[in-house]
Amino acid sequence: MASKDAQNQRRDLTGFLPGAPDPDQSLPASSNPGNQAWQLSLPLPSSFLPTVSLPPGLEYLSQLDLIIIHQQVELLGMILGTETSNKYEIKNSLGQRIYFAEEESICFNRTFCSTLRSCTLRITDNSGREVITVNRPLRCNSCWCPCYLQELEIQAPPGTIVGYVTQKWDPFLPKFTIQNANKEDILKIVGPCVTCGCFGDVDFEVKTINEKLTIGKISKYWSGFVNDVFTNADNFGIHVPADLDVTVKAAMIGACFLFDFMFFEHSLAGL
Repeated sequence: MASKDAQNQRRDLTGFLPGAPDPDQSLPASSNPGNQAWQLSLPLPSSFLPTVSLPPGLEYLSQLDLIIIHQQVELLGMILGTETSNKYEIKNSLGQRIYFAEEESICFNRTFCSTLRSCTLRITDNSGREVITVNRPLRCNSCWCPCYLQELEIQAPPGTIVGYVTQKWDPFLPKFTIQNANKEDILKIVGPCVTCGCFGDVDFEVKTINEKLTIGKISKYWSGFVNDVFTNADNFGIHVPADLDVTVKAAMIGACFLFDFMFFEHSLAGL
């Protein structure tokens, strides 16, 4: 009897062990597509494997291999033809909101610096706690200028720098590097030559440093001709391995915001 109880206890604990299969094969498989992890043919380098201690508020990111970012439509900006502060909902693969991001910038910067404006994006969880801060300084954005290019600083929690997203000069393709807190390169992001996305999705591939292996992608989803022309509301999807470090996932969320500003931020007034 004691042997049977011990066996049941071990069976109950199995489901809590990292990577352990579900011991009860009678349970139906989950239909959540977010549970289908991006499989790699090579092991992930230790530089962007999950850390032992997760920044507070980012625990939920450790379970996700798909992060959806939806920009909210600003009706006031549509009516007046002005640029308002951006707001984004960050969701899981089921469409459930996990974070909310709001831009902080002054009206002068939005009006005269437009998409190059300096700003801070504050990301809060559903309880209103700020968990990620993204700082964007005023920088250049031109294939003819190889210096002082775009850069983001990622803090998680606020006040603790965990990474950077930096633009790398290239005359043909948009290229970016994700760096850790010590500004050491971790991953590269390579976009397409044409990023207008008029009639289809635009994919930015996430690659290893040598660009030989693609481990994920950041996609700007096409939302239809009318929505693209008459609003500046964009939708993005981040496809990454589920076991990617949460601080790198946070940096990729920041990269989505940067791509939105650089390539997709427009409105009817600016056409």
